[in-house]
Amino acid sequence: MKHDFETPLDVAAVRADFPVLEREVRPGVPLVYLDNAATSQKPLSVIEAMNDYYRRYNANVHRGIHKLSEEATDAYEGARKRIAQFINAASYREIIYTRNTTESINLVAWTWGQANLGPGDVILSTEMEHHSNIVPWQLLARRVGCEVRYVPITEGGELDMEAFHQMLDELPVKLVAVTHMSNVLGTILPVREIVEAAHAAGAVALVDGAQSTPHIPVDVQEMDADFFAFSSHKMLGPTGIGVLYGKRAILEEMPPFLGGGDMIKRVELGKSEWNDLPWKFEAGTPSIAEAIGLKVAIDYLEGVGMENVHAHEVAITAYALERLAEVPGVRVLGPSDPTRKGGVAAIVMDDAHPHDIAQILDHEGIAVRAGHHCAMPLHQRYNVVASARASFYLYNTFEEVDRLIEAIYKVKETLTF
Repeated sequence: MKHDFETPLDVAAVRADFPVLEREVRPGVPLVYLDNAATSQKPLSVIEAMNDYYRRYNANVHRGIHKLSEEATDAYEGARKRIAQFINAASYREIIYTRNTTESINLVAWTWGQANLGPGDVILSTEMEHHSNIVPWQLLARRVGCEVRYVPITEGGELDMEAFHQMLDELPVKLVAVTHMSNVLGTILPVREIVEAAHAAGAVALVDGAQSTPHIPVDVQEMDADFFAFSSHKMLGPTGIGVLYGKRAILEEMPPFLGGGDMIKRVELGKSEWNDLPWKFEAGTPSIAEAIGLKVAIDYLEGVGMENVHAHEVAITAYALERLAEVPGVRVLGPSDPTRKGGVAAIVMDDAHPHDIAQILDHEGIAVRAGHHCAMPLHQRYNVVASARASFYLYNTFEEVDRLIEAIYKVKETLTF
């Protein structure tokens, strides 16, 4: 379909770097992958870099003095420095490897939270959070007796900033834990304003960057968050590795998360001495190949340019919202302004359950996510049982949006009586 939207990317050249995009889900039906908010596809350079590690210098890091271990350590720690540069951390020592964003947030809850929160203290979060930024704080509240409160969101999917500031003024808030970008609504929160207000109230600020880091430029020093968490697998990298950024002064004061090898300097039967940052928080053999893969994914994204990635997604999302608005009985959750949200369109449709929508779309070769997307309270807020979510990335095209719309009309033909 003809349109006036433009992208700064040579999308055909980008797509050539992703082998899976050449697939047909069945004969004559090419794949349209629109489940990027769950996990992204991987470019060949990431796959080859991880394969190269296993083929040529597979060894454990830090412990060995032989050639392979030295090469593995250099690559593993070099990836840490690349990550620090990508999000503009002040030091690579502020970069802690975890398994994913979920583990990063749990690490903060079990270490900083356990040591600093107690009865009478409040953790302030929002109604649009992923379960990973809700459940760890609920568990912490059970352990130490603090309370978790939630800032409401508007009908249009924005955070109620007036309510946020009021709650911050009236409650004994010690931690503000918010998403940077909603995985359902796509809403981009004003995190700099939120963090500044949290600090003015004497609270620590944690930002869940799982959805933002793959799609928009991130500068943790400008943001000034005390903690920032994200995952590799949503930003062209492998599964099994995530990142927790923390301000060095806070990390220095926190106790270790897990005990074992590599997080210690010295062990005696009666006591142990912890390792320096960041290794104090990294017990056991780490995900070495995955760290190498994440580094190459960052190289790829920066080669494309994060500003270009974001501009492309704004254009794709604007086109998708325009086309979806043409379909009777379809509602998109969240902001209608594509510049105020990420590349996400979570839809609900009259007379069609999201699971049925996703199944029919899959028959047409279109991969979307159906369910509550680990955000049950958010769906309850809008009084919907679930939604069908299409989510876009740098390799998606306007033509794929057209195929999505055609398939949604087939859903209506199939399920509307």
